[in-house]
Amino acid sequence: MKFKAILFAVAISASTLAFAQESKKAGPPAGNALVGDTYGSGVASNVESKAISVDKLSKKLKKEKKVENVAIKGKVTDVCDKKGCWLTIQTEDNSQFFVKMKDYAFFVPTALKGKTVVMDGAAERKVTSVDEQKHYAEDAKKPQSEIDAIKTPKEEIRFVANGIKVVN
Repeated sequence: MKFKAILFAVAISASTLAFAQESKKAGPPAGNALVGDTYGSGVASNVESKAISVDKLSKKLKKEKKVENVAIKGKVTDVCDKKGCWLTIQTEDNSQFFVKMKDYAFFVPTALKGKTVVMDGAAERKVTSVDEQKHYAEDAKKPQSEIDAIKTPKEEIRFVANGIKVVN
């Protein structure tokens, strides 16, 4: 009987600890995003040297629906404030290029904003629904008026990153 009481106490303690961990506020990882820092699987130097611009990728995607195993170089303009689960890259025409992390397997710190990165992954042209656009606008803490103004789906380039490296 004493053994069962001890076992019960251990089980309660373990479950309490497990739930306590869940209640922590989840947010982007800490870090200063210094040159050389990597996220996800990182980016090999031979891949980094072959990185292309977002403009070149856009031209490639006009010919092909999806491009696998491609490296892109660009400046980060925004990072998800909730978890660091997506980011945007500045394009040559001052629009934004949306990046998600493969399999939601890694996150990036908000300090990545303003840094130049090389990303390794896959890209495709995709239509983003109104609901999904609004979700990302809410994550980015956009004003409600801007969120309410989203009324139509939009076609855009989507990049799924396996790894990201800060280069500048």
